[in-house]
Amino acid sequence: MKYGKKYADSLKAYDRSKLYDVDEAMGLVVETAKAKFDETIELHVRLGVDPRQADQQVRGVLVLPNGTGKSKKVLVIAKGERADIAQQAGADYVGAEEMIQKIQTENWFDFDVVITTPDMMGVVGRIGKVLGPKGLMPNPKSGTVTMDVAKAIAEVKAGKVEYRLDKTAIIHCPIGKKSFGKEKLAENFNALMDAIIKAKPAAAKGQYVKSVAVSSTMGPGVKVNFNRG
Repeated sequence: MKYGKKYADSLKAYDRSKLYDVDEAMGLVVETAKAKFDETIELHVRLGVDPRQADQQVRGVLVLPNGTGKSKKVLVIAKGERADIAQQAGADYVGAEEMIQKIQTENWFDFDVVITTPDMMGVVGRIGKVLGPKGLMPNPKSGTVTMDVAKAIAEVKAGKVEYRLDKTAIIHCPIGKKSFGKEKLAENFNALMDAIIKAKPAAAKGQYVKSVAVSSTMGPGVKVNFNRG
């Protein structure tokens, strides 16, 4: 596989087989992010669980201490007073059936998160097959099905992330931008890892955290020495 010159240069900056302490790893991932845009830094955690088993699922949400560096557009599906509250709380789009129709007829997806009230889930369910594959379906576990729409909007805008296990038992989740610098990235990294450790299923046996790495959008992965749990 051929790599670009910047990627090749990044590979020379460190030892790919070595495990680096958190602070050093954050410094390296910032140093090796050489693209001309502000690259996203992502955490990759391989867990010792079986994602096929319902009692070994790992998922959750948290607001990162320093946010994600990305402003997210929020669509709120609500009526009446909740719709008014959503408008005041800074939702980018607010509506009910007309929003569902817009998504259905115009293939409109100019939003990153969908929040709805429990009474509107029947309406939202009509487009579940469209929202689900895009990871946009509201869910009580992620705090996106709630009567407290103002709080949900505030958390999303503050930098709330959702982490969840994929089919290969790996969690991929953003922890910020290159411009954050290593200290802020380390804070976000530690907060997310603490949450993943706390979310360990009771049914999980043996070593829970198998491997941890961080990478930038265009850069190589840096392995992290992480031995809690």
